[in-house]
Amino acid sequence: MNVLDLSSYDALSFDCYGTLIDWEAGIVEALGPLLALNRIDLSITDQLATFAEHETRIQQASPRTAYPMILRAVHRALAAAFDLETTAELDAAFGDSVADWPPFVDSTDALQRLATKYRLVVLSNVDMKSFAGSQRKLGVTFDAVYTAEAIGSYKPDPANFAHLLGHEEGRLLHVAQSLYHDHVPAKAAGMESVWIDRRGGAAGGATPPAPGAAYDMRFESMAELADAAGV
Repeated sequence: MNVLDLSSYDALSFDCYGTLIDWEAGIVEALGPLLALNRIDLSITDQLATFAEHETRIQQASPRTAYPMILRAVHRALAAAFDLETTAELDAAFGDSVADWPPFVDSTDALQRLATKYRLVVLSNVDMKSFAGSQRKLGVTFDAVYTAEAIGSYKPDPANFAHLLGHEEGRLLHVAQSLYHDHVPAKAAGMESVWIDRRGGAAGGATPPAPGAAYDMRFESMAELADAAGV
């Protein structure tokens, strides 16, 4: 792992969900009505692992499908995986839940600090309507937002990073939690990257494994990154 000169970059590109927004907490909260309907408890580990499995599969099979519809299909698939009853209304509510997912407590302050020094960009596996709700919660206006909806594919597809690099000039550093969705394709695209290790080194969660993934620096929070950047 390298030690980067953070002062040498012009812009930071962020994954949003898992890095800035606590999507695992949001996913678990949004699955609550399904579990309540079926009067069942599932471990958070099982909920998130099953979500990761089906989200990845469905995104790969339907790369041009908007994220709310992906989430609806994931909700149905997760219900089927545990032999649970669901409804169209519950599927739709889960699909529309992204705007309700909470930010990490340090995200807004860190982004505001980083904005004094860098251009801030988002590269995310969502649609603009869903992201608009998250941006309101973060309280920061990004300089550019590149979504799977606009690109026509979902990370870790190389096309997403090609799109990012095709639209951004200057020295760009990618900042993300997901080794699978972000660091593997960022490295393949020749980018330097910072891992925001929100899980404290623990594998699993809502992200598929990525054995051997590389990155250049590691922090456990956005606050640590802002401190290291001297802002």
